Amino acid sequence: MSTSFSKRIRDPGDVLAGCVLLAASAVLLFYLVPNYIGEPPILQNPMMSPRWLPRIVGGLMLAFSVLLIVQGLLVDHTGKEDGRRIEKGPQLRFAMMAVALVVYVGLFEALGAVISGILATLILFAAHPVRSWWVYGLAFVFPAAVTFLFVKVMNVPLPLMPF
Repeated sequence: MSTSFSKRIRDPGDVLAGCVLLAASAVLLFYLVPNYIGEPPILQNPMMSPRWLPRIVGGLMLAFSVLLIVQGLLVDHTGKEDGRRIEKGPQLRFAMMAVALVVYVGLFEALGAVISGILATLILFAAHPVRSWWVYGLAFVFPAAVTFLFVKVMNVPLPLMPF
């Protein structure tokens, strides 16, 4: 029986990744969000609830994990060059990406969301071979725009600047 089932699985990597993401999304949706994110008793709009965005993310994770499992069961990728082969990059790139994460998390409270976001984005752009000068301008625009979106539109209290 196990041999006939294993023949039905066309891509075990997709099925395994889909199952891991399915479990993670189920934990997020059914355990973490209801138990750890408080909701005020009186809400004017359900979209103002702190649970709204995590529910959307968990629902999308759940849907895409099911699609990934179905793809692994139905689509055969053996013998095809589909661009999904993992190629390891240089160790320095990985180290710089880890440094960007540490800079962002470590300096978030001290320097604010905008400045720590700019520093982390510049480190990420330096880690990857970005050669165009105008792309580095996006390192200033994106953190400011994302912070503005969170603070002004979604009413998330973020530390903006150190002064």
